[in-house]
Amino acid sequence: MKLHSFHIPVMGIGFTIDTPIKVSHLGIDSVISLVDDILLEKLRKMYCSTFELPYKEITDSIDDFRAKRITSYLDLVNNLTEKKFKQLKNITTECSNELKQYFNILPDTSALKQKFNALTSNDFNLNQIKDFIESNLSMGSIDVNIMTKVDKENYKKKEKLPSEYNDAHAALRGYANSNLSSSIILSAGMNPRLYSYMENFEDFYPNEKGEIKKKIVLKVSDYRSALIQGKFFAKKGLWVSEYRIESGLNCGGHAFATDGYLLGPILAQFRDHKEELISETYKIISEVLERKNRTVPKSPLPTKITAQGGVGTAEEHQFLLDHYNIDSVGWGTPFLLVPEATTVDDDTLNKLTKAKEEDLYLSDISPLGIPFNSIKGNTKDEEKMALIKKDRPGSSCPKKFVALNKELTEKGICTASRQYQHLKIKELKEKELSTAEYDQEYQKITEKSCTCVGLGTSALLKYNLDTKIEGKGVSVCPGPNMAYFSNVMSLKEITSHIYGESKGVITDDRPNMFIKELAIYIEYLKNKVEETKETISDKQKKYFSTFANNLKDGVSYYENLFQKIENSFDSSKSQIINDLKQSKNTLAQMYVKIKEL
Repeated sequence: MKLHSFHIPVMGIGFTIDTPIKVSHLGIDSVISLVDDILLEKLRKMYCSTFELPYKEITDSIDDFRAKRITSYLDLVNNLTEKKFKQLKNITTECSNELKQYFNILPDTSALKQKFNALTSNDFNLNQIKDFIESNLSMGSIDVNIMTKVDKENYKKKEKLPSEYNDAHAALRGYANSNLSSSIILSAGMNPRLYSYMENFEDFYPNEKGEIKKKIVLKVSDYRSALIQGKFFAKKGLWVSEYRIESGLNCGGHAFATDGYLLGPILAQFRDHKEELISETYKIISEVLERKNRTVPKSPLPTKITAQGGVGTAEEHQFLLDHYNIDSVGWGTPFLLVPEATTVDDDTLNKLTKAKEEDLYLSDISPLGIPFNSIKGNTKDEEKMALIKKDRPGSSCPKKFVALNKELTEKGICTASRQYQHLKIKELKEKELSTAEYDQEYQKITEKSCTCVGLGTSALLKYNLDTKIEGKGVSVCPGPNMAYFSNVMSLKEITSHIYGESKGVITDDRPNMFIKELAIYIEYLKNKVEETKETISDKQKKYFSTFANNLKDGVSYYENLFQKIENSFDSSKSQIINDLKQSKNTLAQMYVKIKEL
C-alpha cells in the first residue's frame, strides 16, 4: 500500500545523503546521491562508530574502490533502516513513540491511520495490533540518484581504465551489487553507454512474477524525451517503472530549461498519452525479452508518473494528484528546513530561513555549464571570491568528480579548477581585449564554483567530520520556492502542511506554482535575449521565437485551465488569471524585441 502521496527527491550531494536512515522506517521514500563516494565512505565510518558496527576502510588503492564504497554504504543504510523498522513494529505493552509518529505523519484521510486509531482507542488488544502492524506497515523506498553525464573517465598509473570504471558506471555497479530493493533515478539526460551497461545486472530485469528488484526511474522534463528513453531501455529488455517529471526551471539544483514548455501542458501530455507510452514500450520489451529467452510479462508492468518542482501548498499538491493523475509529488526545497529529514549544517539552515526572492537566483556557477539554482552569500562563493582577490582563482579540485573538460588538456579537468582557470586566463591575456571585454570574459571564467565539494560539505559540518581536504565552504541549491518558507520545521509540521492539515507554514504572498514557473521562464528568455542582442544569429533568433511561442501556448493553456476548473484554487483564481494577463502582455513586448533583433 502506498502510504504517502509525496516523496523527498535528491538534493545536492550531501543534503539527502542519509535521509533514508531518518525517514525510511516511517514509510517515506527518499533519494541518496551517488556522486561522492568519498563522502559516502566518511559517513559509513561515522555510522559504524555510532552503532558499534565493524568498519574496514575501503581505500582508493583497492581495485574498484568507488563501486565497493557505494555498495557498502547502501548495504549499511539498508541494514540500519530495516533494524529501525523492526524496532518500530516490536511493541510490547504500549506503542513506541516512533510507531506513533509513523501514523501521526499520515494524512487524517488515510484508511490505515483510521484503522490504527480505532484499534488503539479503547480496549488495547496487543495481539490484534501486532497482527495489523505486521500485515500493513511498510518502509519507505531507499532510492538512489545518478547524474548520467557526470561519468568521468578514470586512470590507473596514467593508463585509462575501461568505460565500466567511469564514475557513473561504477556508481551504477555499486548500486546494482547492493542488497537494496528500490529504484535508481537517472537524471541530467541520456547516456546510451551507461544505459546499455545496465543490461549486465540481473536485478534490473523482471522476474517470473513480473517483479523488478531494482527499478529504473527517469527524471525528464518533456514527453518526447521520456518516449525516446523509454524505448531505448525497452530495446535492451529493461522497463522504466517511473517517469519523474521536473519543472525545467522552478526547481532546486541544476535547471534544465525546456524550449519554453511549461509544467502544466507537459503534465497534461503525459496524462493523455500515458497508455500510449506504456503500450509502445511494452510491445518492444516483449519482443526483446522473448529473443533473450527471458520471462515476458503477460501485461505491461506498473508505470508511475510523478512530478516535482516548485510545489508549495496542499492545494497544489492535491491538484497535481487529481487533475493530472500523478502518482506522487516531490517536495524538495521545503525539506531543507526539516532537520529530522535532511542534513544541513546550522549556518546554512539559518541562511535558508532568511532567504527572500532576491537572494535566490539562477546562476552560472556550475562547472557542468548548466544553469544552477543558488543562494547569494553562500560560503562556497565567499571562499571563491577570497581566492580571486588573492589572484589565485579556482579550486584545488580535491575530488575531481566533474573533471570533464578536455578543451585544454588530454585528460579532463574541471572548469572550476585552478588549473583550468589559470590556462584560460593566460589564453585571455593574449587576446588583447579592451578592459571592459577582458573583465567580462574574466568574470565568466572565474564564476565557476567547486560544487562537487560544496554540495557535500554541509553533511561533514553537521556531523563534525574532518573538512581538511574539502574546506568549510558550502554550496546550497534551493529552488525559488525557498523564499516562501521561513521557519525550521518538524517532520510532523511539514507533512501536516503537505496534507492541508495546518496553516501558517508558508507566506501569504507566494504565487501559484504554475505562475511562478512562467515568470521564471519569461525572465530566463529576457536574459538570454539581452546576452546575445549584439551578436545574434538567425539560428538564435529562431530559437527565441520558438521559445516565446511555446510560452504563449502555455499561457493560453493556463487561461483555459483556470477558467474551467472547479473546486480548486477558488480563493486565488482571480489573482492567477490577473497574473496570466500580465505575463501575456510581457510576452507580447518580448515578441516585439525579438523581431527588432
